[in-house]
Amino acid sequence: MLIGYARVSKSDGSQSLDLQIDALIKAGVQADKIYQDMCGGSEIHRPGLDACSKGFRKGDLLVVYKLDRLGRSIRTLIEFVEWLNEKGVGLKVLAGQGAQIDTSTPNGRFVFNLFAALAEYERELISERTRSGLAAARARGRKGGRPKAMTPNKLAIAQSAMKDRNTSVQQLCKELGISRQTLYRHLNADGSLK
Repeated sequence: MLIGYARVSKSDGSQSLDLQIDALIKAGVQADKIYQDMCGGSEIHRPGLDACSKGFRKGDLLVVYKLDRLGRSIRTLIEFVEWLNEKGVGLKVLAGQGAQIDTSTPNGRFVFNLFAALAEYERELISERTRSGLAAARARGRKGGRPKAMTPNKLAIAQSAMKDRNTSVQQLCKELGISRQTLYRHLNADGSLK
């Protein structure tokens, strides 16, 4: 069964689904089998796509106008198509950069796997560059990561204040700009060091 999915990024009425819906119907998708969303591609929860996904059966073919209607990042798309493959559902793209993709055919699977391999190669290059950059920074004496919230000065102030039983922990944390968890990670309730 052909199942269609259409999405526009804005729900304020400035964008229309008409072009996508017309293309899906022309490709053979029945109008009542077209799911729609009006939200950004990076949104995690897309009610239309979620509803569409729940109804998949083995042998179904998901049809989209353009590949970017499913998601913005290659990684997200690859994970989604792998999930479709596990369900036995194919993907067909009608227009744009991914128009050669029809994972229900050998050629379409080849094209998609080629895209996936290039994306994996790109991720590995980024990871390698990041590791090299961190090693170079460490060699120069720089440490990465977030600065410590609890400085020695704040620790001394907190220790002194915690010794007084009338101290409001909430107020102390607010004044020091730290969380309650950070305070108790370093000190016991009586102000002694952990």
